Amino acid sequence: MQVLVRDNNVDQALRVLKKKMQREGVFREMKQRRAYEKPSERRVRERADAIRRARKAARKQAQRDGLLPAPKRKPPLGRTPRPGMAPRPAS
Repeated sequence: MQVLVRDNNVDQALRVLKKKMQREGVFREMKQRRAYEKPSERRVRERADAIRRARKAARKQAQRDGLLPAPKRKPPLGRTPRPGMAPRPAS
């Protein structure tokens, strides 16, 4: 895995690296490998993961087909004013 550091901004590069590792499942795998997992437990876990992925794919397909309502979108962080605060006038 490779991350470019731009303008000596190591903090930004670390954030990008962590996000990439999270997407690849590196942290999840490290957590699983901390302790021995019996082969039977591994099969059970992998089967449950496969079922979960299949259900998620079916749910997404049903949403695309219009059989289920789409999930509600969350407002972007930092964009909503705090309660009781008046909006700032444009300068």
